[in-house]
Amino acid sequence: MMPEKANRMETHTFFLQLLIILVAARLFAEIAVHLGAPAVIGELTAGIILGPSLLGWIQPNEIIRYLAEIGILLLLFEVGLDTDMRKLMNTGRSSAIVALGGFIIPFVLGYLLASLAFDLSTLVSLFIGGALTATSIGITLRVLSDLGQRNSREGQIVLGAAVLDDVLGVVLLALLYEFSIAGGISLANTGKVLAFITLFFLLAPIAAKLISVLIKHVDDASDLPGLIPTAMVSLVLLFAWLAHKMGAPELLGGFAAGLALSRRFFLPFGIALHTETEFSQRIEAQMRPIIQLFTPIFFVMVGLSLNLQEVDWSSAFIWAFSFLFLLVAIIGKFSGALLTAEPIRQRIAIGVAMVPRGEVGLIFAELGRTSGIFDNNIYAGMIMVIALTTLLPPFLLKYIYRQEFTTQ
Repeated sequence: MMPEKANRMETHTFFLQLLIILVAARLFAEIAVHLGAPAVIGELTAGIILGPSLLGWIQPNEIIRYLAEIGILLLLFEVGLDTDMRKLMNTGRSSAIVALGGFIIPFVLGYLLASLAFDLSTLVSLFIGGALTATSIGITLRVLSDLGQRNSREGQIVLGAAVLDDVLGVVLLALLYEFSIAGGISLANTGKVLAFITLFFLLAPIAAKLISVLIKHVDDASDLPGLIPTAMVSLVLLFAWLAHKMGAPELLGGFAAGLALSRRFFLPFGIALHTETEFSQRIEAQMRPIIQLFTPIFFVMVGLSLNLQEVDWSSAFIWAFSFLFLLVAIIGKFSGALLTAEPIRQRIAIGVAMVPRGEVGLIFAELGRTSGIFDNNIYAGMIMVIALTTLLPPFLLKYIYRQEFTTQ
């Protein structure tokens, strides 16, 4: 009887913790959006307040971590679902320059700064450089849409660049994941992971398209509601398992599933496998509530995992680390935009739009923490950099376009 009672109390405690997480995430996200900041900043703040940094009400536990992992999978599924491969082709050279410059330059600068200035190990330096390559297109897209600039020339370049950034970022994440598991860098492992990723990206879209055709026919014939979200979550979980079995991180499965089912993704060798636009829109509409339920848990979890009381704020390291890497994070993304032949005002707008790291940067940082690569000081410094690069650009973009409208 006693063990059963103890288990029952533990279950009740978990229910209360989950209640607090969901309500706090929504409350602080609403406050953040009301103040003009991205919702992810509010959700991250909720975790910091609830966790050991401030109130200490909730400690990260295994069940919350599993829910957060589902949140990451669904988040990357949404990223893949929203990826528009045609944008990259439409803006062509400029998007490629912005993406490659904004990916390579911050990665190299971040690695060199961590390795040479802070004398950090190669693996830690690679993780830091990797986190600085991220771009959160969701945040930028929301701001550009609010300003009526989503279909502008610079808006199209940013969207095209973000597509390539997403693909490069996921590949880099897969490599860093392998390095963290192996405990070091190996050319053999690198080649193996790249080969598996290539094979996975070749086979996954075909499998997803075939499965989606089956799901569509069953959904059309079924009188029972809820088939699409059940099937899509099952597909994401299947792809995550397959990705792991093929030697790639589970996260890759979520991204590949979303990318293959995107209504803007195409297979050059099989028109018959093309997913109907109307069906893709139904997938997006029915999956959105589930994604919006689970992804805030991940961002709150990031805040819960950060213990600001253990950070030595009197140390010059944390301030120098955060400030210097913030500069690298901004300069790196601006460099890619400045390499284009666009007018200077458009280059500035593109550079600012590419700066937010948001949820993608947090995934890199969280992987660094959970794999034991980042200690608490480095993790705290990276969270500060990611938070600032996420918070500042929306306000700067609004200022840039207000100035443009004023001078016209």
